[in-house]
Amino acid sequence: MKPRLLAILACLGMHHAYAQDSLQMRKISDEILMHGTCYENLKVLCKTVGHRISGSPEAAKAVTWGEKAMKEAGADKVWLQAADVPYWYRGKESLYLKMGKDYKKVRALSLGNSQGTGGKTLEAPIVMVHSFDEFNALPDSKVKGKIIFFDYRFRQDFVFTFQGYGDAVKYRWASPSIAAKRGAAGVIIRSMSTGKDDFPHTGGMHYNDSFAKIPEMALGNITADLLEQACDKGTASAKMTSECHMMPKPVRSYNVIGEIKGTETPEKIITVGGHLDSWDVGEGATDDGAGCVQSIEVIRAFKALGLKPKCTIRAVLFMNEENGDKGGEAYADSAKARHENHVLAIESDAGGFSPRGIGLEMPEAQKQNIQKYKSLFLDYGVYDFSREEGGTDISPLKKQLNVPLAGLLPDSQRYFDLHHTDNDVFEQVNHRELKLGAAVMAQLIYLVSEHGL
Repeated sequence: MKPRLLAILACLGMHHAYAQDSLQMRKISDEILMHGTCYENLKVLCKTVGHRISGSPEAAKAVTWGEKAMKEAGADKVWLQAADVPYWYRGKESLYLKMGKDYKKVRALSLGNSQGTGGKTLEAPIVMVHSFDEFNALPDSKVKGKIIFFDYRFRQDFVFTFQGYGDAVKYRWASPSIAAKRGAAGVIIRSMSTGKDDFPHTGGMHYNDSFAKIPEMALGNITADLLEQACDKGTASAKMTSECHMMPKPVRSYNVIGEIKGTETPEKIITVGGHLDSWDVGEGATDDGAGCVQSIEVIRAFKALGLKPKCTIRAVLFMNEENGDKGGEAYADSAKARHENHVLAIESDAGGFSPRGIGLEMPEAQKQNIQKYKSLFLDYGVYDFSREEGGTDISPLKKQLNVPLAGLLPDSQRYFDLHHTDNDVFEQVNHRELKLGAAVMAQLIYLVSEHGL
């Protein structure tokens, strides 16, 4: 057979496969948009369990919910995977600011993992800085015994807001130890927030054990603006009271895992997941109830459509992403011990908003294998395959087993308005956007299962 004829036949074959994939992707989208249960599942999680910090009774209740939801989705097998997790307890807290003549109570949240004031009131003058460099330039006399206000603004010029978060989060993570090293008594930060509102944002912080463990609280942007103005004009003081502390012993908790067995290469596993824990404010709807119910929806849609994937598909609700990643580590440890062959892991942990892309954290040849499907995803509003993004829970799989990673990339504009706040509730999630994200993950999993990576 002549080379030209071979080329023509190959093109015809590729066109036929493209058409078949496009048709199957449409069936997946129709099933989830018209019959999907992820939105209803999210409502149950948010309204009957609510926020669920790892180690808490609410987290244990969420595990029970997840196991039931996975079985109702039709998974061939559902099981719990043990993970011992830290339990940080918030307790009562308050912050009063004196920005004029009198003290006034303001909205504030202690940062996750921080040590509080032991229930006593810490009263001290406030010293404002806008960066670590500015703090380092202060004389010791301006720092010792003071509460340092790190007034670093979340940069609004980044269109992809996760870049802004990456730029700002060091002020939440490291400020207490940096300040304590020079004798500061406490820390206040401007929240990691894009929002023009007064919702304070919590989130993880870390102590350097070489220095004192001083308390840290976050302000919403409106109160932070007022405090900035007061500091610019003259002096300001704070009365900080908090009971928060880390419990002395870890708590036994679990990942929830549901599986559809592959028909041709069941030893090859594609994992899809989100994290079941949240911070102890709001309802954990966007971070990351959305990713959990989307992952369960992948199982449900495959079963409802009678799709029999070549590879095994495994949905995982990971525990303890927010302050330890013990669930992700436990899953990777098990995969390594069992010599499992994970061909792809994809995570949804960027909100339930309209999908815009799929991050790819894998070798270039594998990226190109996925990027060749880019045109198939355009009808679903997904166009960006350029970012190197995976997910916190699945990152141990790459570290231990070199598993290729992918991350669902929804529109990021509102995520850091809601992230780690009292406002992260079910009502902030749109059912069509949530379902479309689930559909895109199911479509990608179908393509990889059918054609490999």
